[in-house]
Amino acid sequence: MKDYKNIRTFDELIELEHGKIGTESRNKYEEGAQMFIVSEMLKAARKEAKLTQEQLAERSGTKKSYISKLENGKVNIQLSTLIRIFEQGLNRRIGLTFL
Repeated sequence: MKDYKNIRTFDELIELEHGKIGTESRNKYEEGAQMFIVSEMLKAARKEAKLTQEQLAERSGTKKSYISKLENGKVNIQLSTLIRIFEQGLNRRIGLTFL
């Protein structure tokens, strides 16, 4: 059982649960967190545009099942596909920041 009594920050909690930055466990956690963020952003943008998954798929040249998998974090997405979905399907621009 892990000892949480000395945890004072979120970063300390993440390190305790998933390891230090750069470890395989931490990298896997970070990747999953980023996928979750992208999936939630996509879902929110689609709903804001008042589109169904099927309508978004049609506009962006993909399938409804793929949009569903993206929104549920079940599939990795290529950057080119993400851009196409946002720009063609949602008429929105994407900005990337590298940290």
